[in-house]
Amino acid sequence: MSALGFSEERLLQVILAPQISEKSTRVADKHEQVVFRVASDATKPEVKAAVELLFKVEVSSVQILNVKGKEKRFGRMLGRRSDWKKAFVCLKPGQEINFVAGQ
Repeated sequence: MSALGFSEERLLQVILAPQISEKSTRVADKHEQVVFRVASDATKPEVKAAVELLFKVEVSSVQILNVKGKEKRFGRMLGRRSDWKKAFVCLKPGQEINFVAGQ
């Protein structure tokens, strides 16, 4: 595994959840990518090492983007959801992550 100098404890905290949506499903089918919600201070090398450690797959590249939180109203009060980070993980050919194993 390529856990290049990262502690295993940190790598287990980097990936928060898979981001399952229409767009992420389309991206997964077309480009062999998987979309994850990651910690807001995560870096590309950390995400790559964490995915390789957790899912035992080979990662070719990682793209990360910051998602701005939406403004929401509660009556007269104006609130805001917190910002978060999304990672598009491109797997090497032949690699696959199956979240619905058991069906």
